[in-house]
Amino acid sequence: QVQLVESGGGSVQTGGSLRLSCAASGLTYGSRCMAWFRQAPGKEREGVAASSAGGGNTVYTDSVKGRFTSSQDGAKNTVYLQMNSLKPEDTAMYYCAARLSVYCSIRSVDYRYWGQGTQVTVSS
Repeated sequence: QVQLVESGGGSVQTGGSLRLSCAASGLTYGSRCMAWFRQAPGKEREGVAASSAGGGNTVYTDSVKGRFTSSQDGAKNTVYLQMNSLKPEDTAMYYCAARLSVYCSIRSVDYRYWGQGTQVTVSS
């Protein structure tokens, strides 16, 4: 049974940093892509970043390029989203997702497994 559990959300001021973690169980490290999505109130879910095991295939949405970094730790079976230079428009519920493929995308329809989410709030 696949389980994804996010943590690390919180409240920060503009320009601050947060690191989100997603602990995965029931997945093999080498045959998956892990992604991060976010959804703000009244808006559609948006793909933020995705990375394959080993980082060979990584993709980001344009609005976070240069600020966010997605990575995986195989030993801990955990995926991270390092978020720097945060802006108020980054405020959202952030979700971790997984697919059993090394091909990474940031389309929500490509992902079968989802976590419950962790809230990120950036104040100006």
